[in-house]
Amino acid sequence: MKVAVVKETGPGERRVALVPEAVAKLRAAGFEVLVETGAGDGAWQSDDAFTEAGASIVTRNELIAAGDVIVMVGRPDDAVIAGFRPGQAVLGMLAPLADPRLAQRLADSGVTAVSLDMIPRTLPRAQPMDALSSQANIAGYKAALTAADAFGRFFPLLITAAGTARPAKVLILGTGVAGLQAIGTARRLGAVVSAYDVRPETKTEVESLGATFIELTSVGPASGEGGYARALTEDERQAQQDELAGHIARHDVVITTAQVPGRRPPLLVTGDALKAMNAGSVIVDMGASPLGGNVQGSQPGEAIVTENGVTVIGAANLPSRMSTAASSMYARNVTSLLQYLVKDGSLAVDLADDLQRGVVITYEGRVVHPALAEAAGGTDDVDGAAH
Repeated sequence: MKVAVVKETGPGERRVALVPEAVAKLRAAGFEVLVETGAGDGAWQSDDAFTEAGASIVTRNELIAAGDVIVMVGRPDDAVIAGFRPGQAVLGMLAPLADPRLAQRLADSGVTAVSLDMIPRTLPRAQPMDALSSQANIAGYKAALTAADAFGRFFPLLITAAGTARPAKVLILGTGVAGLQAIGTARRLGAVVSAYDVRPETKTEVESLGATFIELTSVGPASGEGGYARALTEDERQAQQDELAGHIARHDVVITTAQVPGRRPPLLVTGDALKAMNAGSVIVDMGASPLGGNVQGSQPGEAIVTENGVTVIGAANLPSRMSTAASSMYARNVTSLLQYLVKDGSLAVDLADDLQRGVVITYEGRVVHPALAEAAGGTDDVDGAAH
């Protein structure tokens, strides 16, 4: 079986779906690996390194024509889809809930589409394939560093001859994988950290990292299925925003992580909450998207400063800003999933298998994933992490 690695073309995307280490592992397992020229440049993985690991370096047209499984980080663009042939497979973080029409186009192309961001994360055997968690870990780490870089004071307590600097007060909203990593990183930088999540069962994890768990009196538990948070009612959302505003105003740095696949992220920091913050405060909005963000007025990929001096950073694709580490971790997810799906040299699709039923989007010309029929519904997903 020929596994083909496409060079990513998304704006600002520097990751690559496989790294040389993963290529060597796949070669040892009997796969042939094709890599598009320059595919690893953004992650500092040269064509020579791929060649030494046993891959063949080819052009995009050659790769699409010859590959049995096209592996990528993001979604295929129109040019890639146009080159697909029936019987091929495409594997990546396809985000089908954000655009169900993509799934139909892939089905019409006759390809088997496999989406790593749809992994059933409560299955223990799926953990090595869980790309959302691997990338969320990186995003949470980078979010804390981004906040520290933008903050005009120190994160840790410093006692110097020139005086004492108090530690920064950091608030993390959402304690999934990204939130927990942001907590741990901010704590290692010396900040005093608090965190909030609508799922009370995450309190133990937050406190184990040395942070304080904030419990709101106005909103009860909102745990949903599979470790995710359920969607709040409008009344609950308003009560949450009102009570959170007081906590937000007392912190120097706020990092928000709440995302909902295919839908607008929940608004956690309102305009009134922003106005109550002190000048010099920083917010990193990991939920920022074209549909909106966790912070009123945030824009993905932009940093804005409010009239009262609060810096709001719309964090866009943070894993890509750590492309080497992110690619290495993602490549392990891809390798594990490929080895699970391929039997005796060919893709063995079995929709009765609960793991495959979660990741296989299209098969034999049909959209087969049940969630796509429910794309308008769903649950709040705090940074995409199940606990």
